[in-house]
Order: sequence, then structure tokens, then C-alpha cells
Amino acid sequence: MKYIESDNVTKQEKEYIFQELLKYNLESIEEKLIRDIGLFVEDEKGKRVAGLIGDTHGNWLEVEYLWVSEELRGQHIGTELMMKAEKIAMNRGCKYAFLNTFSFQAPDFYIKLGYQEEFVLNHYPLTGKRYYYTKTL
Repeated sequence: MKYIESDNVTKQEKEYIFQELLKYNLESIEEKLIRDIGLFVEDEKGKRVAGLIGDTHGNWLEVEYLWVSEELRGQHIGTELMMKAEKIAMNRGCKYAFLNTFSFQAPDFYIKLGYQEEFVLNHYPLTGKRYYYTKTL
């Protein structure tokens, strides 16, 4: 056997390892269907100014990314996107939601939406924190 070290992992290398792990995991996981959720907000010119990317898997909604352009923050667009994602998830039979956020992003925002802290990675990546939250839908 030969071990190879890389500081520059390619997309193909990541995808290969992911697919092999997924294949193994799907043999053991009772629910195999993972469905994407993509929600986007466009301005009058068709430019995307906000969006949410996530998926549903079994009982769970996972919010992977939530972004609102700086000029639109504070106008409840993030709240609307989260509520829409949660509604889609509940319609798909989900009972819970999961997400993570950095200390400089929006921990208080998610707490206001009813999310509860499960754990925190301190000193991440160096001096910040990374929060992990769940919510019962």
C-alpha cells in the first residue's frame, strides 16, 4: 500500500471519497432518500439577493447555507426563507431541523427562531466559535 498526502484535494477526489462513504452509509441507514431544498430571492433584474440551501433526510431538515445580501439584511428575508424551508420540511414529514453557524454570523437570529444550542466548538477556526443548533418543527 502507498499513502499519499495532498494539500490540494481536487473536486474529483472529494467526490470519489464522498460517493464511497455514501455507498457504505446507505447500506446501514434506514432512510435513503435525501431531497434538496433550494429557496432563492431575486431582485427586479433577476439577480439573486438571498437564498437558502438545505435538504431533508428522514425526520430531519438540514440548513446548509442561508445568505441574505448585506443591503437587505434586517428586512426579515432570512426569517421568511427559514420559515419556508421549515414548512417544506414538515410537508415532507420532517420533525426536526439542524444547522450550524459561526459566532460572527447569526447565533442570536437562530435562537429567536426557536433553535436550541446542542454544542459549541470553541476556538474555531482560531478564536471564534461554531454553534450547532436543533429545533423541533
